[in-house]
Amino acid sequence: MNDRTPGFGAALKALVEAGTRGDPESPLLWTTKSLRKLATTLTDQGFPVSFKQVGIELKKLGYTLQGTRKTKEGGKHPDRDAQFRRIHDAMQTLMKAGEPVISVDAKKKELIGDFGQNGQEWQPKGKPVEVRVYDFVDKKLGKATPYGVYDVAHNKGWVSVGISADTGEFATGTIERWWEKMGNEAHPGATQLLIIADGGGSNGSRLRLWKLGLQVLADEIGIPITVMHLPPGTSKWNKIEHRMFSFISMQFRGRPLESAELVVELIAHTKTSTGLEIQAELDETTYERGIKVTKKMMESINIRRHDFHGEWNYTISPNSAQLRH
Repeated sequence: MNDRTPGFGAALKALVEAGTRGDPESPLLWTTKSLRKLATTLTDQGFPVSFKQVGIELKKLGYTLQGTRKTKEGGKHPDRDAQFRRIHDAMQTLMKAGEPVISVDAKKKELIGDFGQNGQEWQPKGKPVEVRVYDFVDKKLGKATPYGVYDVAHNKGWVSVGISADTGEFATGTIERWWEKMGNEAHPGATQLLIIADGGGSNGSRLRLWKLGLQVLADEIGIPITVMHLPPGTSKWNKIEHRMFSFISMQFRGRPLESAELVVELIAHTKTSTGLEIQAELDETTYERGIKVTKKMMESINIRRHDFHGEWNYTISPNSAQLRH
């Protein structure tokens, strides 16, 4: 039994996918399920396999088996696992139906200028790239904020590199650009869009500007948008972290990010052996902080909160009676 056996690879990946953990800055994934338990379950599913072979196949998928490890996830919410199961089930159902499922988030801000980066790259012997000793922000060059959209089923991504504030308007604007440049073509018959997002930041579950921007987007694309937020303290489990941002970070290692244009170029050239492709664009829009979303503006949002944790799970439908066909 190996990864060439029809259905085996998909069955193994399905078992570990829902419980995958890892460091967002590392492409190496790990799972808390033991090899023997995985082998037993696969055998019960009609794929007789030894636990040793399971370990070999997991390594091919980029996983490693590790023991217990303390992680800074904060207090465990009592409904955390239930929310993860709901997210997993919703993603699988919609992807099987051919509907778009995206994972979104803002990557950490990057200093622009001749600043040192972690890691190494090849240089002539004895001629290292000289960088600043102190990482004080260059007021003229500032910082770059990459906000990403990862199409889970197609293994493709979009990144807007912002040079202004990371706001809800920036986040929803990036999703809009992804739809215009990639999403609409990849999902021509879409009847709904599922977004998986963290609970905080510019796409936070409590952020009014985020929801208002999603209403604008729903009206423009003419289909309902469902958002499912990860439970508190679990942001690093977001798929975009492991499947896209980790590889972008590898592109940055050992290389000073001397301009925002260079950041865009490096991101756009990020590729993996599994076929990851990313389009990137510089967003020079100035996004204002502290925009107040009034009660009246909130009332214009056509939102339906789900029965299970409506603060985490909700659907925003187009206000226009003319839905997309």
